[in-house]
Amino acid sequence: MLVIVLVTLLFTAVALVAFIEQASSDLLVEARVAAAKRLRMEAYSALEVTLATLQDFSKAGNGLHHPAEGWGDPLGFAGWTPREGCTAEVTLEDESGKIPLAKVDRATLVNVFKAWELTQADAERLADSLLVWMRPDYVPASAQPADYDQAAIPYAPPGRSLRSYTELAAIDVARDVFYDTAGRPNDLWRRFAGTFSLFNYAQANLNAATPDMLAALGFSDPTQQLRVDDYLAGTGTYAGQGPRWFTSLSDAASVIGTGALPATVGVQISALRVNITLREGRSEFRLSAVVAPAGGATIVPAGATSASPAASASSTAAPAVALVAPATPAAKLNYPFTLLEIKENAEMPPAPPAPPAA
Repeated sequence: MLVIVLVTLLFTAVALVAFIEQASSDLLVEARVAAAKRLRMEAYSALEVTLATLQDFSKAGNGLHHPAEGWGDPLGFAGWTPREGCTAEVTLEDESGKIPLAKVDRATLVNVFKAWELTQADAERLADSLLVWMRPDYVPASAQPADYDQAAIPYAPPGRSLRSYTELAAIDVARDVFYDTAGRPNDLWRRFAGTFSLFNYAQANLNAATPDMLAALGFSDPTQQLRVDDYLAGTGTYAGQGPRWFTSLSDAASVIGTGALPATVGVQISALRVNITLREGRSEFRLSAVVAPAGGATIVPAGATSASPAASASSTAAPAVALVAPATPAAKLNYPFTLLEIKENAEMPPAPPAPPAA
């Protein structure tokens, strides 16, 4: 009898331990879900505060140009903090500091790829492979187009600009340049993503000029990039003036040291990526949104290309975000930004590798 009692107690204890462990796991999951919901609300509040701050600066400065205008810390400027126990961090990236693929031409692509130390022939082949993919009527100059319809699973080039950088894996020549032997994106892939934008806008912002952007314009002299960096940061020969930003193309041309700049570049932000991270203890929520001011960037629609009128900025604009007032359902707020992209808890991409020192 004693043995039976002991065995019963043993099984009861095992069952109780298993129940407690399962209940603890369930409670932990529920706690994390509840924390994520709370942080999500705070993250979207931080986004609204950020956009409100940016709009104030945009109205005061006739558009956004560079964080040196004072909007680099939008939450601090607005005096906003999340609820007690939470911390909020906002980083801003000028998406329009990149070259829009929807507007890129062969000469620009070749200039960039040569700056990446590809040979003239390889740069031309890579440029042609991308343009065959993005332009329905493009005739390559360096080689015959790939026979995509002869692949194991036949497919055809979409005839519009890339909507994801992962499309590079499907493009002949490009897959060999931007992926390693194991099929993983390499440093050139990350550099491509840091140089070219998936969004469509008329002008890249020179206030976010990188060596690759200047190389795309044909300015490969490293001293030109140095002068631009010094001007924006208020260092070097411009140390006496403090951080500045370009307000006209003539200002930028004088700093770069050229007579004129092409119409494909400007001095205002057309698309801005807002990255927000909320933390509470060990819980974390990340929100990333790309927004465009009025008249700014648009998304690339399926089946459209910049070679056709359908891809113009006036006809491809994504619907603007509109908030409906609860008291008057028919009324809409004149929301100042268009939401181009939004991601929650997506892995933040690593920064592209720095170009090699000259």
